[in-house]
Amino acid sequence: MAWRCSGKTNRELVGNLMKSKILSLNEGELDRISHAMEAVDRAHFVTDKSAAYTDSPQAIGHGATISAPHMHAYAVDHLLPFLRPGAKVLDVGSGSGYLCGVLHHLVSSYTEDRVTVAGKVIGVDHIPELVDWSVENLKKDDHTRRALEDKQIEMHAGDGRLGKCPYDAIHVGAAAPTIPEPLISQLARPGRMFIPVGTVSQHIFQVDKDAEGNVTKTQIMAVNYVPLTDKDKQKPW
Repeated sequence: MAWRCSGKTNRELVGNLMKSKILSLNEGELDRISHAMEAVDRAHFVTDKSAAYTDSPQAIGHGATISAPHMHAYAVDHLLPFLRPGAKVLDVGSGSGYLCGVLHHLVSSYTEDRVTVAGKVIGVDHIPELVDWSVENLKKDDHTRRALEDKQIEMHAGDGRLGKCPYDAIHVGAAAPTIPEPLISQLARPGRMFIPVGTVSQHIFQVDKDAEGNVTKTQIMAVNYVPLTDKDKQKPW
């Protein structure tokens, strides 16, 4: 499934993802994801430019990876009902900054090149060097550079599990041993989280909080992510 989505350009990669039938959305929703992913060139967020459009994860240093493109598409697929213009999103383990760029396009409305309704994307990673690199990556495109300048995208070094603001959507880019309760508490009412969970065996969970604060946890699929850990325990490779 995954490897068939690779392309020679960013547009070809995204087109193959949209045609792969791994997403469950209607044509209009697929167009939203397609436009957002086409607007953020993955080559700006990888260390091996020759493999920028290969549908596989890549090491980005410090024991971290940028997820395979099909997993980013799959995450956005599940979070999309909560990625409306003006929404507030948290990306835990933001790494290269790629998904923060995609999420910004999905929570903002545009008229030509101007943002008319701005959402907020907060990226958090506990490796300061990755945060600095992600900011430089996001500056390579005019849209995301302006979003940084206008504080519509913010990248922070720290533990994303310790935030306080309610978020409409939360994406976690590394596998936690169990679903962190502090992240559930950060979900808005309603809100949704996409998170890989497990150690030896990992699965994606979709965590939903309704308007009354009731929480539902749904196991979606088996995966293989790097572990969500503390800075002093992360092993570089």
